[in-house]
Amino acid sequence: MNVSPSALRFCRRFASCFVLSSAVLAAAPASAQTASAPAPAAQPWMDTSLSPDQRADALLSATNEDEELSLVRGYFGANIDFSFTRPVPPEFKSSLPGTAGYVPGIPRLGVPALIESDAGVGIANSLHMRPGDTATAFPSTLATAASFDPEVAFAIGSAIGGEASARGYNVVLDGSLNLGREPRGGRTFEYAGEDPLLAGTIAGEVVRGIQSRHVISTVKHYALNDQETGRQTLSVDMPEGAMRESDLLAFEIAIEHGRPGAVMCAYNRVGGVYACENDFLLNHVLKHDWNYPGWVLSDWGGVHSTIAAANGGLDQQSAARFDSQDFFGAPLKEAIASGKVDPARLHDMVHRILRSMFAMGLFDNPAVKTAPPLADSAAVARRDASESIVLLKNAGNLLPLSGNIRSIAVIGPHADVGMLSGGGSSQVIPLGDGKTAEFASDGPSPPVSAKGGSLAIPRYVYDPPSPLSAIAALAPTAAIRFADTSDINAALNAARGADIAIVFATQWMTETQDVPSLSLPRGQDALIAEIAAANPRTIVVLETGGPVLMPWLDSVGAVLEAWYAGNDGAPALADILFGNVDPSGRLPITFPKSEDQLPNPQLPGRGEKGPFTVTYPEGADAGYRWFEKQKGVPLFPFGFGLSYTSFVCSGLDIEAGETIVATVDVTNKGGRAGRDVVQLYATPPQGVSRLVGFASVTLAAGETKRVTIPAEPRLLGTFDADAQTWRIAKGDYAVAVGASAAEPGETKTVTLEAREMKP
Repeated sequence: MNVSPSALRFCRRFASCFVLSSAVLAAAPASAQTASAPAPAAQPWMDTSLSPDQRADALLSATNEDEELSLVRGYFGANIDFSFTRPVPPEFKSSLPGTAGYVPGIPRLGVPALIESDAGVGIANSLHMRPGDTATAFPSTLATAASFDPEVAFAIGSAIGGEASARGYNVVLDGSLNLGREPRGGRTFEYAGEDPLLAGTIAGEVVRGIQSRHVISTVKHYALNDQETGRQTLSVDMPEGAMRESDLLAFEIAIEHGRPGAVMCAYNRVGGVYACENDFLLNHVLKHDWNYPGWVLSDWGGVHSTIAAANGGLDQQSAARFDSQDFFGAPLKEAIASGKVDPARLHDMVHRILRSMFAMGLFDNPAVKTAPPLADSAAVARRDASESIVLLKNAGNLLPLSGNIRSIAVIGPHADVGMLSGGGSSQVIPLGDGKTAEFASDGPSPPVSAKGGSLAIPRYVYDPPSPLSAIAALAPTAAIRFADTSDINAALNAARGADIAIVFATQWMTETQDVPSLSLPRGQDALIAEIAAANPRTIVVLETGGPVLMPWLDSVGAVLEAWYAGNDGAPALADILFGNVDPSGRLPITFPKSEDQLPNPQLPGRGEKGPFTVTYPEGADAGYRWFEKQKGVPLFPFGFGLSYTSFVCSGLDIEAGETIVATVDVTNKGGRAGRDVVQLYATPPQGVSRLVGFASVTLAAGETKRVTIPAEPRLLGTFDADAQTWRIAKGDYAVAVGASAAEPGETKTVTLEAREMKP
């Protein structure tokens, strides 16, 4: 076979050369060539006995340059023409209304179009771009992370993938896992917490579930897109070792678990270079060190160049309408012709896209529009909400409530409508009874039209059914009085006259903006304090996108963190309030006592009008590890969560080899069934403790199970940037099975030998 010297140089640089020749197929493993009868000679790429790489090579050999270029450029599609987007090409107008993205196929070769949907918490329909299209609103990703349950994460992904495929989508933009370094970040609710192992595992399982339905999923936003303020201009300045041990490790773990077909690069810069043209992130780490075979697509509006982006590792300009110009159309063709971009680079881009399409079954199992499997989705959403709600306080065993309770005051904005959701491109228009559930504020406010949208009007969407109706269903004989907080005196009177006061407190988060502080907005802290003074048997239910401060904590009887609980979140909450379900959620992110405890007490970039640099003083030690290093005591630590029963871990055994493997007996000492989350922490020599493994276990009253948890070896080591290797130091490691990052529990010390691991 003939390969140009320039193509060979490209192969060595990007570690992903795919030469279009029968010699490649001849060199493939025999197992990949011996299967069913081959496809017709006219379309050899439809031979399912070939590997995805081989099929991509065969198809790519039949394409011309213009067809290749058509696959590396996508279009945003909607019924709405935003002022900042360029017009839809006329030939695509009928193909892409309401889609997040559309990449035309190649009909003469049988290549299907890529039809994409945002799907961070379900099939999104922000601003009603597809009028009348409702979908299951799943709990926020942060809520799913609070379950510490990879099985429920996979089920969520499978349900999202099923609903996507039933609508004709074959790509969903999910797999969000930027670390919660900045708890004020507007997309904290879309992400999977502050710990790289937990975030990577949960996001990876969501991706794996989506792709089990023959739908491609992304992971996003790669990398260090940890705040919204200045997201298009900020540059993160962090040493490579710290990145590898935190944010990049989360992505590495997610990619290993989920094997996503695509990776979405971020808006921000890293080391002064935009993430979507960042040679270090895309070529060196992702494609070379991690040997990632899929493609890199840009975030919408995240492309700033042609030559730098193409050579820097970007494979597809996802939404040319959102960018300042069409960088991967005629400009890319010209750059190839002039020799500024190697032709082999275009082949690599297209190979990666086709390979993922074959690997995920887009050719062999195309999406077919049908009735979405909503009943299955509802069961999954309810299970997720049930496992994710965290009981933070329960003074005097105020909870669970008795079904025979005489009177209940339900207080809170729109608690008679639904439970709050987060905003932005992930916004789902939820299933419901058709009643208006969209408002101009997350406080008491009039509804807004659900027929269309405007960027100028914030839309606060509440997912039905309402907490009021769910509580009433489980307390059929109780006198229930509702107050929406628009009249404070009415709310106080309702609380004074009730056996129990349940206050719903809200904090709305959305893409494009960070919250101004971690205090509850609109004077809710003062309101809660007044209600608690009127009725000491006050229960606070938090509907928040992340951590909030609680100056009223000592005066209330119980606190539940419900997050953004999605469709059926209200019945799941009621089940926990009345004891039908034992609370088992654990915090995936630290709740500080004050913003002064954060590594950056002031939000970086606030008030800045131009480019700025963000430094993270905590480095690799994000979240709970920062608190340990600073000897700070948070309001509630990472991993914390109460139960109506009690669990004891005993008989800890540790085996030390290439990694640490812990085995422990978990016993339910209480009088009712429950689910415990067993958290394995290890402290390296001269280091801080890290979550290195976890497992959830469901136990009947009095039951004991023996649980084995292997440690993720990279979390036992550090990354040596000079040597480009992971190093586990020789020495003594303290290993503990804890109830949270601040409660180490039974601890043993083991000695590990020095070890190196390549990334």
